[in-house]
Amino acid sequence: MKNKLTYAGMMMVLFLAAVPAAWSQATAGKIQGTITDGGKPVANAQVTLTNADNGRTFKMKTDKNGQFNGVGIPFGTYDEEVTSADKHFKGKVQVKGEGGAIDDLSVEMTSGKGTGPSKEELEKMKGERDKAINENALIAQLNPALQAKDWATAEPILTKLIAMNPNRWDYQQALGNAQFSEGKFDEAVATFEKAIPIAENATKTDPKADPAKAKAGVAQMLTNEGNAYLKLKKNDKAIDAYTKAAAMDPNPATAYFNICATQYNTGNTQGALAACDKAIAADPTRADAYFIKGSLMVGESKLDKDGKLQATPGTSDALNKYLELAPDGPHAGDVKAMLQAIGAKIETTYHEKKKK
Repeated sequence: MKNKLTYAGMMMVLFLAAVPAAWSQATAGKIQGTITDGGKPVANAQVTLTNADNGRTFKMKTDKNGQFNGVGIPFGTYDEEVTSADKHFKGKVQVKGEGGAIDDLSVEMTSGKGTGPSKEELEKMKGERDKAINENALIAQLNPALQAKDWATAEPILTKLIAMNPNRWDYQQALGNAQFSEGKFDEAVATFEKAIPIAENATKTDPKADPAKAKAGVAQMLTNEGNAYLKLKKNDKAIDAYTKAAAMDPNPATAYFNICATQYNTGNTQGALAACDKAIAADPTRADAYFIKGSLMVGESKLDKDGKLQATPGTSDALNKYLELAPDGPHAGDVKAMLQAIGAKIETTYHEKKKK
């Protein structure tokens, strides 16, 4: 008959995907332009930008080709003034650096036309600028809270950021993670369910979106959604979320391990073994996957006619692999006890090898 050992009754800890630590705040950009007069470049023209809000000025001169450029120009609305030997131009321009772009502030002196926006465009830009300022202010409050794992402070800030930017799936991902960390598992699931479709359609709503980043984000959210379902004791939904995560994630080891651990904790031996093998194939250095696999194989051992345990071939290899990877790991003592129970050799040199 089979001898079910108690080792298979241990609860395994699952892995959460990482919470984004911080968001960057872009506050300045690059500008360039060409000053022409009747289509010909104007050398040594004085270009002055004056910030409409604080009066700060930036001065540049054109080169022999009529070109000028500047870096570190704070985003905002500017009065642009160009003075050459015999002409003068004034207009309004916007420095916004969308997507890291360099703003073109070229001016044609004869026509008196610059590349500056219309009044309507300026109003729109001002609204976008005000929104960006408010967003940056919230991010400045959010980053310390995330780094301190102060989820109660982070949650309302993230809610405001999402209201400002409903298509920012990464804000929603961070909110779901914060809710999970606060023990609000139902709310975390609901947030992830909203965020996942947004991330899946990110490239449709934003041409500049990184599809690889969005795909990895979906996998992380599915993993954490699975963790929330486990806390809610909805194991089937957890396994379903982990399975979807494994299919999406370019590095599916964590998702497979979570399936392995969930099946192990719920007593599904064959499901756990299959998932453990996939976790090991994806990441051969994941020690706990070898522990679960070895534990289950020991639990499936049979007693021979002399009352000795006959373990399935490969059992001792899996257990010794755990000791090789984690000689001082939390399960090292249990692994050694299992090896002794099945009459297998216990490798004792791993600790010394780790030191080297």
